[in-house]
Amino acid sequence: SDFMHFHRIEPSLAALNWSGEKTLFVHNDIAKQMNPATGNNGILWQRFSASYFALERLLVKQFSQIFSCNTESAKFYQQRYPAIANRVAYLKNTVDEEVFYALDQKEREQRRKALAQEHNLPEQTRFLLFAGRLHPQKDPMLLIRAMAALYIPNVHLLIAGDGELKDELRGEICFLGLSNRVTMLGAVGQQKLANLYRVCSVFVLSSVYEGLPLTVLEALACGTPVVTTNCGETPKFLGADSGIVCKERTKVAIADALGKVLHHPEHYPACSCVRTAQPYSARKVVSSVYEQMLKRAQQRSA
Repeated sequence: SDFMHFHRIEPSLAALNWSGEKTLFVHNDIAKQMNPATGNNGILWQRFSASYFALERLLVKQFSQIFSCNTESAKFYQQRYPAIANRVAYLKNTVDEEVFYALDQKEREQRRKALAQEHNLPEQTRFLLFAGRLHPQKDPMLLIRAMAALYIPNVHLLIAGDGELKDELRGEICFLGLSNRVTMLGAVGQQKLANLYRVCSVFVLSSVYEGLPLTVLEALACGTPVVTTNCGETPKFLGADSGIVCKERTKVAIADALGKVLHHPEHYPACSCVRTAQPYSARKVVSSVYEQMLKRAQQRSA
């Protein structure tokens, strides 16, 4: 092959002597991810950050390109490795608009009612959605506690995803008396997830740190506003008419933000959410990257 893409740096050790073009994709704010002060011990390398960066120094210079969907992470690599700073760039994450798209209001409402019926809930139930790994980075436990602090009737949280915190979350849901207000769906396929985005009133992210979450882009493309903690790239593009960034990462701040969106959905219209996601269209972002790759391959074979 002419190209190899890596989404973690460790596997590139096996390709150290391979002479083709190698690209590394960095998906998180790496400085925060590797900082033990971030807490939660959710990443094994976080406990051995010096060893990780020693391995990184050994491997990083082999890459022709290093892309990060997080601007802080791109700056981090440029400053840490000035000799290869020109190989490091910010690259947007993307959303497939053929899969993730909005419905008209009438159909959205019909599907919401059908979802409520499917879960044996009152017809007027509105849904909140969390989608992601049940992992300390995503901190779904904080969201569960925010749900306990949200005093709005007929609001139900759906949790789509699986992971190491599953049993702990179930226990917390039971302990807080939320069994009739929260449903854990387990791992969900792409098409079902798209359908959930389209009918939920809010998508919510409670992460400790992020890169540029695909789930945020997918929810917005489906016309659903976002409530998020202040992490990653999302606060840099989420508009006042497409969601809320919580200034504090607390259960009260998240519950208050959810309440604002639920009480005033007219302030967060689907068209604004879709418009916010449009610059991240996969067709727009990825085409230029692959056009450049093809050009370089043709030059090498000329």
